[in-house]
Amino acid sequence: MSDTKDAALMDAARHGDTQSVTTLIGEGAGIDSRNAHGQTALLIATHANQIEAARLLIEAGADVNARDEIEDSPYLYAGARGHLEILKLTLSHGADLKSTNRYGGTALIPASERGHVETVRTLIEAGVDVNHVNKLGWTALLEAIILSDGGLRHQQIVKLLLDAGARQNLADKDGVTPMQHAKARGYGEMVALLEAARR
Repeated sequence: MSDTKDAALMDAARHGDTQSVTTLIGEGAGIDSRNAHGQTALLIATHANQIEAARLLIEAGADVNARDEIEDSPYLYAGARGHLEILKLTLSHGADLKSTNRYGGTALIPASERGHVETVRTLIEAGVDVNHVNKLGWTALLEAIILSDGGLRHQQIVKLLLDAGARQNLADKDGVTPMQHAKARGYGEMVALLEAARR
């Protein structure tokens, strides 16, 4: 195994060069070797949403939970960015659902903030804790309200979270509840969803 092969594997992963990925794995390139930022070839492929390269690496045994210097793993990054196909691959190959990013959040929290509806649905179905609180004192439900424009995708996410048991009484660090945040922003549809979930 050589540093040259490891670097070539990372480069192939970045560009989705599946033929080279297959060849380099076969030649003994380090599947979980890291670059100067602590990134593995799989995390590099995930950054670029190179689905087939990621699939090859995962099926060859790449660690879906290997973290880089800023605490991202292929699983966490795929969830946060809504890279759904790679996320599903990580979930079927040992993703640590309790793992958290540098903000202390699960994959579900940034997925909720960014409006990735199907990603949120997938993570809920996988069993990620919908009531996890990050270092900012926010849950997925709070982020879906506070950091959104109140539009349709975030409305769908609020409903998914509520249906999955998201607790409305989990307020932020200042004691402001999801309902109070929704009302303050004039997000009528979200207020209606929250009220319906109380009944």
